[in-house]
Amino acid sequence: MRKVLAAAQELGYHSPAGAPGGGRPADTGGITVAVVVPDIANPVFGAFVKAAQGQGWHRRQTVVVADTDGGVEREHDVIEHLRTRVDGIVVCSPRQRADQVVELCGPVPVVLVNRELAGGDCVLNDASDGLRQTLDHLEALGHRRLAYIQGSPHSWSNQHRVEIMRALTGERGLELAVLGSQAETVDGGVAAAASVAASGATAVVAHNDLVALGVIRGARALGLEVPADLSVVGIDDVPVAGIGSPPLTSIRTQMARAGALSLDLVHRALAGERRTPRTVRLATQLVVRGSTGRVRAPEGARPAIPTH
Repeated sequence: MRKVLAAAQELGYHSPAGAPGGGRPADTGGITVAVVVPDIANPVFGAFVKAAQGQGWHRRQTVVVADTDGGVEREHDVIEHLRTRVDGIVVCSPRQRADQVVELCGPVPVVLVNRELAGGDCVLNDASDGLRQTLDHLEALGHRRLAYIQGSPHSWSNQHRVEIMRALTGERGLELAVLGSQAETVDGGVAAAASVAASGATAVVAHNDLVALGVIRGARALGLEVPADLSVVGIDDVPVAGIGSPPLTSIRTQMARAGALSLDLVHRALAGERRTPRTVRLATQLVVRGSTGRVRAPEGARPAIPTH
């Protein structure tokens, strides 16, 4: 038997998941789950992976991590490589369409995170509440012209946030400048700062915290003060958001919880417990810090005198 297994390995043969001798035991212990992320260097994906690995360890499952560097083709190749080597796959913030990922995974159970999947398992950080709270906050501070800096054009989260921003600003009669896509990094935010300044916006919402921190740096290089001249809001509330100068106002997402939930959904599928596909929506929450403030009054304008 040992010689047979050695020969099969040499030939590159992999038994299908669940086949005798080729995959998980009946109790789903000892299985291997692949977690695919676009950028492990981004702290929000680090939190996701840490939680997923913790949940996998709890179930005595092996979790392997693959980074796609945000590329569509690389994501395709990574999943294609992994699908015959693992029992389940979690794809976080995929750059391909949901149907493409599912087709690529074939019979292997797959959970998508931050990509809506009709008829399949997915976990979504729903930005609706967080963005509504953000607009309440900015409007109360006197902001009427806002900007949104886009992330990857292949990102479901980006498209979702643009739609919500357009709907909410339209309802409130606020102006919105949707700016072009940028790398989802600090450097991407620095590059976007000039476009923000040119838009005439007094407040900007960035695709994520890294971009927002870059905007603050870029705004200062242009001679703008944050928040006196420009209020800046990030998304994700990564740990460094609270220690910046000024501390970053950010919309908190539940990526750690998404990591644990995604492993749980894979477990249920492998154990045969899944009756119908699930869509789990996680709420978001605005965390107010020092990067947002009142609109600066025009020079020469007198402050309003309160009446009693």
